Amino acid sequence: MANDPIVLFDNGHHKCLMFDSLVTGEGVQSNQFLIVDGKHEALIDPGGDLTYTPLSVAASRYMNLRDMDYVFASHQDPDIIGAIDRWIVHTRAKIVTSRLWARFLPHLVSGYVTNQLSGSVYDRIIGVPDAGANVRFGDSYLQCLPAHFMHSVGNLQFYDPVSKILFSGDLGASMGSSDDHLPVADFDQHIPNMVGFHRRYIGSRKVCALWADMIRGMDVAMIVPQHGKRFEGPLMVDRFLTWVSEMECGIDLMTQENYRRPVDYVS
Repeated sequence: MANDPIVLFDNGHHKCLMFDSLVTGEGVQSNQFLIVDGKHEALIDPGGDLTYTPLSVAASRYMNLRDMDYVFASHQDPDIIGAIDRWIVHTRAKIVTSRLWARFLPHLVSGYVTNQLSGSVYDRIIGVPDAGANVRFGDSYLQCLPAHFMHSVGNLQFYDPVSKILFSGDLGASMGSSDDHLPVADFDQHIPNMVGFHRRYIGSRKVCALWADMIRGMDVAMIVPQHGKRFEGPLMVDRFLTWVSEMECGIDLMTQENYRRPVDYVS
C-alpha cells in the first residue's frame, strides 16, 4: 500500500514506524517517525506543508490523530516543524522542542489558527533546556538529548529506551541513495553520501566528538537520521560514532577565502 511505513520496532505494545518518500516535487526528501506506546502516540520531526497531508493520512491508520500526545521537533527548520500550525489546530498534541526555539515557533502559526485556539500558542509548546530532559510517554519516556550545533544552535535528538533507537535528526543524514528505506550495508561506500552534508551543516569536529562520547555510554541499537539511511546494530553504530567524531566539518574548514566581499552578481 502507498505510504506504508517501515517498522523499526514492534513488540506488540510499543512500536516505532518510519515514513519516507512522502515529499513530492522539488522539496528535500525526509523521514518522519511515529512512536506508539499502548494508546499513546508521538510524532518526531513531522515536517512542513509538503508532508503534512500525506503523513497525517498515512499515520492515521496507526493512531488517533486528534488525541496524539506529542510532536517532537529536533530544531526549527521548515522540514522539521514547518506545519506546526496544522498540528496545533488539528490535534491536542504538545510541541516539544529546544527552549531556544520555543519562543520563535509561534511565528509559524497564522493569525487564523491563533484565533481558533482557546489559549495561547505558547501553552502548547514545551521548551526543553540545554541539558535535555526526559518526557513521560505512555509506560515509559522519551529522552531529549542535547545535540548543540548539529546543526542548529538549539538542537535536540530523541532516544527511545524501549526500542533503543536514537532519532538523530540531521546528524548521520545522507543524500543521493536510491534505496534510503534500507539500512546501511557497507559503511565505507556510504561515506560519500554523508560527507558533503556533514562538512557544510555540522558545527565542528569538537562537538561531534563530545556527542559521540555521550552516545557510547548509552545502549543504542539503531541510529536513524531524518534524511537517508539508518545505522542498525552495534557494528554500524560504532562505525558511525568513530567516523563522525574524527571528521573535520563546519568551522574546522573555514579560512579567509570564505570571508571575502563578493564580486559576482546574481539575477
